[in-house]
Amino acid sequence: MSDVEIKPLGDGGFLLSGALTFDTVPALWRQSAAQFNSADALTLDLQGITHTDSAGLALLIEWMRTARSRNKTIAFRNIPPQMLAIAKVSGVEQILPLL
Repeated sequence: MSDVEIKPLGDGGFLLSGALTFDTVPALWRQSAAQFNSADALTLDLQGITHTDSAGLALLIEWMRTARSRNKTIAFRNIPPQMLAIAKVSGVEQILPLL
């Protein structure tokens, strides 16, 4: 199992690195819940993601849903090509707030 890390950058920015997979997403979800409470606007930079599967995309969509329910804005930067391909096939590419 590969690890994934979320590093706060300040001002609601976060840098993700590692693999976003079925194995790593549950722990990252729990870790991110507390970190995301501190900012009204969130920007997640995925430039350090080395591998992803549909669980990674599901996590982004869940983060969007959670942000919306808490009246926060959220945007994703540097989405890996593998994740964009999964989003296109799934028909959700248009709903992702990409920077």
